[in-house]
Parts: sequence; structure tokens; C-alpha cells
Amino acid sequence: MHTQKITNTIIQSKSNPKSHDSLFKWLIAAFLNDFFQHYFPDVKIKIGPEPFLDKEFIKKYEALKSSIEGDIFLGVEALIDGDLNEIIIHIENESQKSYMGVRVFEYLCYGWLLKKKPIWSIVVYTDDAIWKKDVADHFWYGIDSKNNKQFHRFDVIKIKKEKSKDLINKKSLLCKLLALKADDKGTSREFLVREIYKTVSKMKNQLTNDQLLLVEQFVDFYKKIPSKKFNKIKEEVNMEFVATTISEHIINENEKVMKDIWIKEGEKKGKKEGKKEGKKEGEINALKKLYRQKILTKEQYERRVKPLRKQLEKL
Repeated sequence: MHTQKITNTIIQSKSNPKSHDSLFKWLIAAFLNDFFQHYFPDVKIKIGPEPFLDKEFIKKYEALKSSIEGDIFLGVEALIDGDLNEIIIHIENESQKSYMGVRVFEYLCYGWLLKKKPIWSIVVYTDDAIWKKDVADHFWYGIDSKNNKQFHRFDVIKIKKEKSKDLINKKSLLCKLLALKADDKGTSREFLVREIYKTVSKMKNQLTNDQLLLVEQFVDFYKKIPSKKFNKIKEEVNMEFVATTISEHIINENEKVMKDIWIKEGEKKGKKEGKKEGKKEGEINALKKLYRQKILTKEQYERRVKPLRKQLEKL
């Protein structure tokens, strides 16, 4: 699954400087339709079951891997001049105010060489500054005798330009999450977090495990409220089911990764106990990750890990 690699990146370390860009990549990837409906409601695009082209780009341009890991490349169909056309969308996440014209034009060139399709460039600024002056949204790349200068133009989205009080009232969960990074002047952070979790509680049957995990990581990263208050809010809106779902999700993913290790270990020792021990240890390690990230409370962690330790001792 495309978003699983992003998930793993965030789980590894919140202190990683790339976590910010990875979180926004994950957010957009998890709520792709909501992203386009919110920012480009008049653009008609058709998103297929496997639109992400990131792996293809990184495989072709291995030298650029570290610089484009926070970007999204999509292959979609767009209604242009009354006709459906295949296009490539490049979404660049930028955490500081800087001119991105040169960079997005370079990736336009890479995209064209790789797919031979028109490119739509979008830059999403996620910095916390209030801009007095916008950055340029075009790059001068050529000339001709009739039109003189020719420009590559791209869309610019500045999250901080929107008001948290407006975003939190939108139906879209994407918008509610963006409220944590928008202009929150006059809006309580506790109110934002509570409203997000109230919405998640109502939507629990509509959200995937990956989306639930994203919500926990995103809110925890940008909440800006004391952990004690944060945990109290989660209790108030009955978020126990989320912790349970996420713990099962991560344990399952952890088991997939460790499956080969268990089998090899079991074959090496010549006994099935090797696989059983590996499985229990994998479940305990997954629960430890959840506890360290404060997705599980200490009580929840101890309740789940205690029987696993007992089972491990018997093996």
C-alpha cells in the first residue's frame, strides 16, 4: 500500500526533520479526493485505483530520492476543454517560505521525460509564518519571437492563509486536520482537537486503519496542548476504539515484516517455537511503539502486553 511507507517513516521517529513533510504527504495521500475538492473544486479529475507514481519516479531518478520523498506524483485523468486527458500531478510540500519555481520546473521536465504527459505542478506551503507578500507562482523558462517570455505556471497553496475556525466547520476530515496548521487566532486549540476527535468517532466505520493512524500521528504532532489535557479529550470523546484498531493495525503490519524472519529462525532452529516466540515479541514491540507515541495509555499498554509476556514465558 502506498501510504504504508509513509506510515512507517512517521512511526520510526517524530524527531526526524523530514517528519513534517512526510506527515503532509501522508495526509494528502490518505484524503486525496478531499484535497482536490477543497482546493480545486472546479477542476474535474478522475483518480484511478492506483494513481501514485512515486516509486516509478524514484526508481528512474535514484539520485533525487532524498529530495522527492516528501513529494507526491499522481497519474490521473482531467477534464480539459471538454475532453478527458491523462496528466501527471506533482504536489510539492514546502515547510518554509521560499521560491519554488526552479524546483517545480525541474520536476516538470523529469515528469515529461518519464511519462510524456502534461504536468500540473502544485506547491503546498505548510510554514507557520503569516505572509505579507506572496511568493511568485511562475518560472521563466524560454522565449519566442511572438510572445517573448514563456512561463511555467503552478498553483500555490498556503495553509496559514485559511482560518482554523472556518476549516473546523467543514464536513471534510482533511479540512478539520488542516485547522491545526491554519491561522488559529481566536480559536482554542483544545476546541480544535476535540472537534477532530468527535468527527473521527462519528466516522469510525468509514475510515481505514491507515487514516485512523494518520489522525493520531497528525494531531499528536500539531496539537500544542499539554499531554494530560490531550488524553482527557480523547477519553471524553471515546477514542478507545481508535487505540484498539491502530494497535491491531500496527501489529498486523509488524507481523508481515517479521514473517520471513520467524520462518527462517524456525527453520534454523528446526522447531516451531522460533516462529511463536518471534510473533509474540513482534506484538510486544508494536505495543511499545504505540505506548511511546501516547496512542495507548499506560493502563491500555499494560493490559495488552501482560498476557503476551506470560505466553512468551511459557514458550
